Amino acid sequence: MSKPLKPIHRSRARIYLGIKAYRLKRYLAWFFDGKQYATRKQDQLLPEVAFTHRTPLLRQLKDVDMWLQHNKVINLKLAVNQLNGVILHPGETFSYWRLIGSTTRRKGYVDGMVHFHGKVKTGVGGGLCQLSNLIYWMTLHTPLTVTERYRHSYDVFPDAGRSQPFGSGATCYYNYLDLQIKNETQEPYQLKIHVSDTHLVGEWRASSPNLHNFEIYEKNHRITREYWGGYVRHNEIHRRVLNREGHLVRDEWVTDNHAIMMYEPLLTAGNDDKI
Repeated sequence: MSKPLKPIHRSRARIYLGIKAYRLKRYLAWFFDGKQYATRKQDQLLPEVAFTHRTPLLRQLKDVDMWLQHNKVINLKLAVNQLNGVILHPGETFSYWRLIGSTTRRKGYVDGMVHFHGKVKTGVGGGLCQLSNLIYWMTLHTPLTVTERYRHSYDVFPDAGRSQPFGSGATCYYNYLDLQIKNETQEPYQLKIHVSDTHLVGEWRASSPNLHNFEIYEKNHRITREYWGGYVRHNEIHRRVLNREGHLVRDEWVTDNHAIMMYEPLLTAGNDDKI
Protein backbone atom coordinates (compact mmCIF):
# COMPACT_ATOMS: atom_id res chain seq x y z
CA MET A 1 0.00 0.00 0.00
CA SER A 2 1.34 3.46 -0.93
CA LYS A 3 1.93 6.09 1.74
CA PRO A 4 -0.90 8.62 2.22
CA LEU A 5 -0.33 11.77 0.17
CA LYS A 6 -0.13 15.04 2.07
CA PRO A 7 1.51 18.45 1.59
CA ILE A 8 5.18 18.53 2.50
CA HIS A 9 6.73 21.71 3.83
CA ARG A 10 10.49 22.07 3.38
CA SER A 11 12.86 24.93 4.14
CA ARG A 12 14.24 27.06 1.32
CA ALA A 13 17.73 25.76 2.04
CA ARG A 14 16.64 22.14 1.75
CA ILE A 15 14.78 22.84 -1.49
CA TYR A 16 17.80 24.66 -2.96
CA LEU A 17 20.28 21.94 -2.02
CA GLY A 18 17.90 19.21 -3.12
CA ILE A 19 17.51 20.75 -6.59
CA LYS A 20 21.29 21.03 -6.95
CA ALA A 21 21.78 17.40 -5.95
CA TYR A 22 19.08 16.05 -8.26
CA ARG A 23 20.38 18.11 -11.19
CA LEU A 24 23.90 16.83 -10.69
CA LYS A 25 22.60 13.27 -10.58
CA ARG A 26 20.79 13.82 -13.89
CA TYR A 27 23.86 15.32 -15.58
CA LEU A 28 25.89 12.28 -14.55
CA ALA A 29 23.17 9.93 -15.79
CA TRP A 30 23.06 11.58 -19.22
CA PHE A 31 26.73 10.81 -19.72
CA PHE A 32 27.19 7.52 -17.90
CA ASP A 33 23.89 5.59 -17.95
CA GLY A 34 24.70 3.80 -21.22
CA LYS A 35 21.59 5.02 -23.06
CA GLN A 36 21.80 6.13 -26.66
CA TYR A 37 20.05 9.49 -26.69
CA ALA A 38 18.34 10.95 -29.74
CA THR A 39 20.11 14.06 -31.03
CA ARG A 40 19.67 14.12 -34.80
CA LYS A 41 17.05 16.20 -36.60
CA GLN A 42 15.90 16.37 -40.18
CA ASP A 43 13.65 18.74 -42.09
CA GLN A 44 12.32 16.05 -44.42
CA LEU A 45 9.19 14.52 -42.95
CA LEU A 46 8.73 10.81 -42.46
CA PRO A 47 5.73 9.84 -44.62
CA GLU A 48 3.17 8.55 -42.07
CA VAL A 49 1.44 10.41 -39.23
CA ALA A 50 1.33 8.02 -36.28
CA PHE A 51 -0.65 10.43 -34.10
CA THR A 52 -1.35 14.17 -33.95
CA HIS A 53 -2.78 16.37 -31.24
CA ARG A 54 -3.08 20.05 -30.41
CA THR A 55 -3.86 22.10 -27.32
CA PRO A 56 -4.93 25.77 -27.03
CA LEU A 57 -2.26 28.27 -26.12
CA LEU A 58 -4.39 30.64 -24.06
CA ARG A 59 -6.88 29.66 -21.37
CA GLN A 60 -8.64 31.84 -18.86
CA LEU A 61 -7.56 30.37 -15.52
CA LYS A 62 -8.83 31.54 -12.15
CA ASP A 63 -6.45 33.95 -10.40
CA VAL A 64 -3.83 33.68 -13.18
CA ASP A 65 -2.86 36.84 -15.08
CA MET A 66 -3.04 36.52 -18.86
CA TRP A 67 0.45 37.98 -19.31
CA LEU A 68 1.80 34.74 -17.90
CA GLN A 69 -0.02 32.85 -20.65
CA HIS A 70 1.41 35.14 -23.34
CA ASN A 71 4.89 34.69 -21.90
CA LYS A 72 4.31 30.94 -21.95
CA VAL A 73 3.90 31.15 -25.73
CA ILE A 74 7.33 32.79 -26.00
CA ASN A 75 8.87 29.98 -23.94
CA LEU A 76 7.07 27.29 -25.94
CA LYS A 77 8.41 28.66 -29.22
CA LEU A 78 11.99 28.54 -27.92
CA ALA A 79 11.64 24.99 -26.59
CA VAL A 80 9.87 23.75 -29.72
CA ASN A 81 12.84 24.89 -31.82
CA GLN A 82 15.03 22.44 -29.90
CA LEU A 83 12.67 19.48 -30.39
CA ASN A 84 11.10 19.96 -33.81
CA GLY A 85 12.24 17.39 -36.37
CA VAL A 86 14.18 15.15 -33.97
CA ILE A 87 14.47 11.54 -35.18
CA LEU A 88 14.09 8.74 -32.65
CA HIS A 89 15.85 5.75 -34.19
CA PRO A 90 15.34 2.16 -32.99
CA GLY A 91 17.11 1.67 -29.67
CA GLU A 92 17.40 5.40 -28.97
CA THR A 93 15.89 7.32 -26.06
CA PHE A 94 14.23 10.72 -26.32
CA SER A 95 15.06 12.95 -23.34
CA TYR A 96 12.93 16.08 -23.07
CA TRP A 97 15.41 18.14 -21.07
CA ARG A 98 18.56 16.84 -22.73
CA LEU A 99 17.27 18.24 -26.02
CA ILE A 100 15.79 21.49 -24.71
CA GLY A 101 18.57 22.37 -22.29
CA SER A 102 18.33 24.86 -19.44
CA THR A 103 15.73 27.63 -19.70
CA THR A 104 17.65 30.82 -19.01
CA ARG A 105 17.10 34.51 -19.74
CA ARG A 106 20.28 34.47 -21.82
CA LYS A 107 18.52 32.11 -24.25
CA GLY A 108 15.46 34.36 -24.40
CA TYR A 109 13.20 32.60 -21.91
CA VAL A 110 10.88 34.82 -19.88
CA ASP A 111 8.83 34.53 -16.69
CA GLY A 112 5.91 32.14 -17.04
CA MET A 113 3.55 30.21 -14.82
CA VAL A 114 4.99 27.37 -12.76
CA HIS A 115 3.34 25.08 -10.23
CA PHE A 116 5.39 24.85 -7.07
CA HIS A 117 4.10 22.68 -4.21
CA GLY A 118 0.51 23.38 -5.18
CA LYS A 119 0.91 27.12 -5.67
CA VAL A 120 0.98 29.09 -8.91
CA LYS A 121 4.19 31.13 -9.11
CA THR A 122 6.33 32.75 -11.78
CA GLY A 123 9.61 31.36 -13.02
CA VAL A 124 11.90 31.74 -16.00
CA GLY A 125 10.83 29.27 -18.67
CA GLY A 126 7.46 28.64 -17.04
CA GLY A 127 4.68 27.01 -19.01
CA LEU A 128 6.65 24.20 -20.63
CA CYS A 129 4.52 21.53 -18.95
CA GLN A 130 2.05 22.10 -21.78
CA LEU A 131 4.71 20.79 -24.16
CA SER A 132 5.65 17.75 -22.06
CA ASN A 133 1.93 17.00 -21.55
CA LEU A 134 1.37 17.06 -25.32
CA ILE A 135 4.31 14.79 -26.10
CA TYR A 136 3.33 12.29 -23.41
CA TRP A 137 -0.29 12.14 -24.58
CA MET A 138 0.78 11.62 -28.21
CA THR A 139 3.26 8.93 -27.23
CA LEU A 140 0.54 6.91 -25.50
CA HIS A 141 -1.09 6.63 -28.95
CA THR A 142 1.99 5.07 -30.56
CA PRO A 143 4.10 1.90 -30.09
CA LEU A 144 6.86 3.98 -28.47
CA THR A 145 7.67 3.19 -24.82
CA VAL A 146 7.55 5.80 -22.06
CA THR A 147 10.44 4.89 -19.77
CA GLU A 148 10.35 7.91 -17.45
CA ARG A 149 7.42 10.16 -16.61
CA TYR A 150 6.43 12.13 -13.51
CA ARG A 151 2.85 12.77 -12.53
CA HIS A 152 1.57 16.07 -11.19
CA SER A 153 1.47 15.92 -7.39
CA TYR A 154 -1.16 18.65 -7.16
CA ASP A 155 -4.45 19.07 -9.00
CA VAL A 156 -4.47 22.86 -9.23
CA PHE A 157 -7.45 23.69 -11.45
CA PRO A 158 -10.95 22.20 -11.78
CA ASP A 159 -11.98 20.13 -14.81
CA ALA A 160 -13.75 22.86 -16.77
CA GLY A 161 -12.99 22.21 -20.44
CA ARG A 162 -10.87 19.13 -19.77
CA SER A 163 -10.94 16.84 -22.83
CA GLN A 164 -8.48 14.20 -21.60
CA PRO A 165 -8.60 11.99 -18.51
CA PHE A 166 -7.26 13.45 -15.30
CA GLY A 167 -3.58 12.54 -14.90
CA SER A 168 -2.83 11.99 -18.59
CA GLY A 169 -0.01 14.54 -18.65
CA ALA A 170 3.64 14.64 -17.59
CA THR A 171 5.06 17.31 -15.32
CA CYS A 172 8.55 18.66 -16.02
CA TYR A 173 11.19 20.59 -14.12
CA TYR A 174 14.74 21.11 -15.36
CA ASN A 175 16.44 18.77 -15.48
CA TYR A 176 15.58 15.95 -13.14
CA LEU A 177 11.82 15.71 -13.75
CA ASP A 178 12.40 14.49 -17.27
CA LEU A 179 10.21 12.81 -19.87
CA GLN A 180 12.01 9.92 -21.56
CA ILE A 181 10.71 7.78 -24.41
CA LYS A 182 12.46 4.77 -25.95
CA ASN A 183 11.97 3.47 -29.46
CA GLU A 184 11.74 -0.29 -29.06
CA THR A 185 10.29 -0.76 -32.55
CA GLN A 186 12.16 -1.58 -35.75
CA GLU A 187 11.61 1.76 -37.50
CA PRO A 188 12.42 5.42 -36.83
CA TYR A 189 9.93 7.96 -35.48
CA GLN A 190 10.03 11.71 -35.92
CA LEU A 191 8.66 14.41 -33.61
CA LYS A 192 7.16 17.42 -35.36
CA ILE A 193 5.91 20.32 -33.27
CA HIS A 194 4.99 23.90 -34.01
CA VAL A 195 3.22 26.84 -32.39
CA SER A 196 0.36 28.25 -34.45
CA ASP A 197 -1.50 31.49 -33.74
CA THR A 198 -3.85 29.65 -31.40
CA HIS A 199 -2.51 26.16 -30.60
CA LEU A 200 0.49 24.04 -29.74
CA VAL A 201 0.44 21.36 -32.46
CA GLY A 202 2.37 18.09 -32.44
CA GLU A 203 2.83 14.91 -34.45
CA TRP A 204 4.68 11.66 -34.09
CA ARG A 205 5.53 10.52 -37.61
CA ALA A 206 6.81 7.15 -38.81
CA SER A 207 8.08 5.49 -41.99
CA SER A 208 5.11 3.12 -42.22
CA PRO A 209 1.49 3.08 -40.95
CA ASN A 210 0.72 1.93 -37.40
CA LEU A 211 -0.35 -1.69 -37.13
CA HIS A 212 -2.52 -0.77 -34.15
CA ASN A 213 -4.71 2.04 -32.86
CA PHE A 214 -4.76 3.09 -29.22
CA GLU A 215 -7.55 4.29 -26.94
CA ILE A 216 -6.67 5.93 -23.63
CA TYR A 217 -9.17 5.86 -20.76
CA GLU A 218 -9.35 6.09 -16.99
CA LYS A 219 -10.58 3.66 -14.35
CA ASN A 220 -11.18 3.77 -10.62
CA HIS A 221 -11.49 7.55 -10.43
CA ARG A 222 -12.19 8.64 -6.86
CA ILE A 223 -11.69 11.50 -4.42
CA THR A 224 -10.72 10.78 -0.82
CA ARG A 225 -10.85 12.97 2.25
CA GLU A 226 -7.52 12.66 4.05
CA TYR A 227 -6.79 12.68 7.77
CA TRP A 228 -4.96 16.01 7.49
CA GLY A 229 -8.12 17.72 6.22
CA GLY A 230 -7.59 17.96 2.47
CA TYR A 231 -8.71 15.95 -0.54
CA VAL A 232 -6.69 13.67 -2.83
CA ARG A 233 -7.77 12.67 -6.31
CA HIS A 234 -6.90 9.22 -7.66
CA ASN A 235 -7.30 7.31 -10.90
CA GLU A 236 -5.67 4.77 -13.20
CA ILE A 237 -4.83 5.33 -16.85
CA HIS A 238 -5.34 2.35 -19.16
CA ARG A 239 -4.86 1.77 -22.87
CA ARG A 240 -6.79 -0.38 -25.30
CA VAL A 241 -4.71 -1.67 -28.22
CA LEU A 242 -6.84 -2.33 -31.30
CA ASN A 243 -5.89 -3.87 -34.65
CA ARG A 244 -6.72 -2.18 -37.94
CA GLU A 245 -10.12 -3.89 -38.02
CA GLY A 246 -10.94 -2.39 -34.63
CA HIS A 247 -10.71 -5.64 -32.66
CA LEU A 248 -9.21 -5.57 -29.18
CA VAL A 249 -5.70 -7.02 -29.06
CA ARG A 250 -4.96 -6.25 -25.42
CA ASP A 251 -5.88 -3.88 -22.61
CA GLU A 252 -2.89 -2.36 -20.80
CA TRP A 253 -2.44 -0.59 -17.48
CA VAL A 254 -0.40 2.58 -18.11
CA THR A 255 -0.03 4.38 -14.79
CA ASP A 256 -1.82 5.50 -11.66
CA ASN A 257 -2.19 9.06 -10.39
CA HIS A 258 -2.58 10.60 -6.95
CA ALA A 259 -2.81 14.38 -6.62
CA ILE A 260 -3.61 16.75 -3.78
CA MET A 261 -6.58 18.88 -4.79
CA MET A 262 -6.10 22.64 -4.50
CA TYR A 263 -9.80 23.42 -4.93
CA GLU A 264 -12.96 22.26 -3.18
CA PRO A 265 -14.26 19.11 -4.89
CA LEU A 266 -17.85 18.48 -5.89
CA LEU A 267 -18.40 15.02 -4.43
CA THR A 268 -20.98 13.04 -6.38
CA ALA A 269 -21.89 9.38 -6.44
CA GLY A 270 -20.99 7.46 -9.56
CA ASN A 271 -19.36 4.46 -11.12
CA ASP A 272 -15.62 4.46 -10.40
CA ASP A 273 -14.94 2.63 -13.66
CA LYS A 274 -16.80 5.12 -15.83
CA ILE A 275 -14.69 6.32 -18.75
